[in-house]
Amino acid sequence: MTSDDSSATPSAFPENPPLSPLEARVLGCLIEKEFTTPDIYPLSMNALVNACNQRNNRSPLLSVSAREVEAATDQLRQRRLVTLFAGADARVAKFRQTLDNTYPLEPVARALIGELLLRGPQTAAGLRGNCERMQPMPDAAELDQLLNDLAARPAGALVRRLPRQTGQKELRWAQLFTGEPVISSDASTTAEPLTVTMTLPPEVERRLAALEGEIVQLRSELATLRKALGEG
Repeated sequence: MTSDDSSATPSAFPENPPLSPLEARVLGCLIEKEFTTPDIYPLSMNALVNACNQRNNRSPLLSVSAREVEAATDQLRQRRLVTLFAGADARVAKFRQTLDNTYPLEPVARALIGELLLRGPQTAAGLRGNCERMQPMPDAAELDQLLNDLAARPAGALVRRLPRQTGQKELRWAQLFTGEPVISSDASTTAEPLTVTMTLPPEVERRLAALEGEIVQLRSELATLRKALGEG
């Protein structure tokens, strides 16, 4: 089901350091939208921000800005999990996931990883139902085998089966891209949006400041031009 590099040294988690919650959300959104909305994929920054703040198929709910998403995207690009797309007809910068470059996965396995990045630990049955919007899912027995394969990759596990919690009838699975799973008996969606506060890297702050300055200048020049043409 998966392609492994048997020569790679196994590690506790696929990414070192682990992804931040927002980096995980960005990567999960790109995986999801590649499946569900191929007509608008790769995603523009605006579409990616909207996907991160989406209120369905997400846990926890987030309320993040374009600056925060851009910073997370820059980190994912450095990890080679996301790339900037610049096609001949592209009018704005667009982004796509490149997870397969490092972790070659079949579509079903990639959909499972994307779903776990977006909504956290879930049962196999829950995953099967939630992933149907992205990719046709195999039967329960085959899905269980696939999850076990992802947990036993020679190159390093991508998922882990969590210990049974009090009051839970079924075991849940978690992705390992964000490090050690947080075990909680309450897997419900957060009722109120969670605001993520991030400190942007200095180089990102400088670049954004320069872009904002250019936008102000372009708006001024456009206003002058419109006034000269009698449109003001």
